[in-house]
This record gives sequence, C-alpha cells and structure tokens, in this order.
Amino acid sequence: QVQVVESGGGLVQAGGSLRLSCAASGSIYSRDCMGWFRQAPGKEREGVAGIDRGGSISYAESVKGRFTISQDNDKSHLYLQMNSLKPEDTAMYYCAADGRNWCAGSYFATTAYSYWGQGTQVTVSS
Repeated sequence: QVQVVESGGGLVQAGGSLRLSCAASGSIYSRDCMGWFRQAPGKEREGVAGIDRGGSISYAESVKGRFTISQDNDKSHLYLQMNSLKPEDTAMYYCAADGRNWCAGSYFATTAYSYWGQGTQVTVSS
C-alpha cells in the first residue's frame, strides 16, 4: 500500500508561482511511476507531468516550459514547481503513484495509477 498526500495549493495571480508537494509513504516499489494530474470543474482529469524511477520525465504540452516535476532520491516526496501560472491552470491537482515496470507511454493515463491523493486546489486569478 502507498499513501500520497498533496499540499501547497492556493490562490495566486496570473503570472505567479506555486510549488506543490506530495508526501509518499508505503512500499517504495509501488512508487516507480509517479505523476501529477489536474481536474477542472466539468472537465476530465488530465495528466500534467510524470516521472519514473530512473528520472525520465514527461510533460503535457500545455505546461511545458512552465512546470517542473522533481522528486527526492528516496521517492518520499514529489514536487511540482509551477511558474507563469495562467487562469486556465485553475484546477484540483492530484498526485498519483504506481509500481508498474514501465512508465513511458502511460504517464498521463489515469487508469495506469493505483494510488491517488485527495488533491490540492490551485486557483489562478486573472
């Protein structure tokens, strides 16, 4: 079992920055693939960024160049540094983890992750 708990959300003006954190505990082998997702009201949950145990990273086109995903060496914490925030980034942000052997190609597939946090709200005002 893996537990993930997000924090760091809040209200920020457009152009501002936030850093989200995800505290992960439980089996380290079940955290080989980790990702950030978001869901805006009335929209489907979408992948934002993903990282695997080797440090390979993938970003959604909408956040490339603005968001940075990182994790501690022991995979106890996952981070999402969000810069140049836009009103369209407003959403509930979720941390997800999974222990599958191969993350590439499924970083942004919600069905590929076994463990989810409760989410942290990010609101960007114009």
